Amino acid sequence: MPIQARTEFAAAINQIASEKGVEVDVILDAIQQAALAAYRKDLSFRNEPVPDDFEELTAKLDPATGEISIWRGSENITPPGFARIAAQTAKQVITQKLHEAEKGAIVSEYEQKVGTIVSGAVQRQEGNTYFVDLGRAEGILPPPEQVRDELYSQNQRMKFYIKEIRESGRGPEVVVSRTDSGLVKGLFAMEVPEVASGVVEIKEIAREPGGRTKVAVVSSQDGVDPVGSMVGQKGVRVQAVINELGEEKIDIVMHSEDPARFIAASLSPAKDIQVQLNEEEKVATVTIPDSQLSLAIGKGGQNVRLAAKLTGWKIDIVGTGEGLEEESKVEEKVSKEGKVSDVSNAEKTEDTKIAEPAQAEVTPADVPAAEPVAEPEVQEESKVEEVAPAAEAEAPVSTEKKTDQAQEDEPKA
Repeated sequence: MPIQARTEFAAAINQIASEKGVEVDVILDAIQQAALAAYRKDLSFRNEPVPDDFEELTAKLDPATGEISIWRGSENITPPGFARIAAQTAKQVITQKLHEAEKGAIVSEYEQKVGTIVSGAVQRQEGNTYFVDLGRAEGILPPPEQVRDELYSQNQRMKFYIKEIRESGRGPEVVVSRTDSGLVKGLFAMEVPEVASGVVEIKEIAREPGGRTKVAVVSSQDGVDPVGSMVGQKGVRVQAVINELGEEKIDIVMHSEDPARFIAASLSPAKDIQVQLNEEEKVATVTIPDSQLSLAIGKGGQNVRLAAKLTGWKIDIVGTGEGLEEESKVEEKVSKEGKVSDVSNAEKTEDTKIAEPAQAEVTPADVPAAEPVAEPEVQEESKVEEVAPAAEAEAPVSTEKKTDQAQEDEPKA
């Protein structure tokens, strides 16, 4: 607590404590340790031996006047003119102790912020690592936490996810991330009041940073549309998140405890999906019209990879061959690497499973409930379009625009 005495020394100590964000006692202790170091140095200047009981000596500081003295037990052994000597030699020790105390206070503050979103400005680059000004602290953005093809320029302001506090050769470091799924969850909590209040819960997130993210949501309150709440009126809420993520596409789907419904929804924007489950091996065989195969698979298998990660199921995709001659029916299957191969119905084997699913890095928000909101309208001109997959899944939302090129890429029935 601040020194109550109204003296210049007390005012200076209180001011330093306030500026550095440390306790007054920490500063007083630093001064006392510096005084002992100064006394030892003074003995060497006067060619006097350091006493054997030096470690038992104590320095006493009057917090009101700033007077300092050296004691051996109850005996005052302060040499004449020691205050002047201490002032000249103790500055470096005091500065070092204050720096350590300040850094410790900052680390303690940011340890409580791990898992939250902060704003920062890119400060400088050393090798492939960027340093970020977070205000009181400096964060580091190592290569694994950087989004591929995302550019970082000096003084550029962005939002970051505080991932961890780790020790390094330079002391504790605040590690920030642009790739963690927690960034997506935190941004939605900032943009969507229903998420912040806990009415809408983000159950799972599957993300390929810089490319596409799938978010599964559920409502804990009747009358609240979780997908519509995430999208916002005319798509303004989801678009704000997209803008912060550098135009990363976002699919919002309804979470379901029924695996078949959840898998069908997760393959948005594909429609007319039929799902058969192998509970023992946790494998889902998805039958889909050939006209929807390219949508279900996605570019380079991205859509189905994210669906597997989101749901936790291995997914086999099989085309129905509708509209083709019987003798030339083919099925498109997706390998673990997202590759597509054409094989006949007779060649259907267990080797067509896609990538192993992984659990998304998301935990439900533990916050009080809010009032329900009306279902927002999503207009066609926004960057968000609602897609209703089959298998009676709830309508998911995709932020991907359907361009002329994309239409050309879709296989015709």
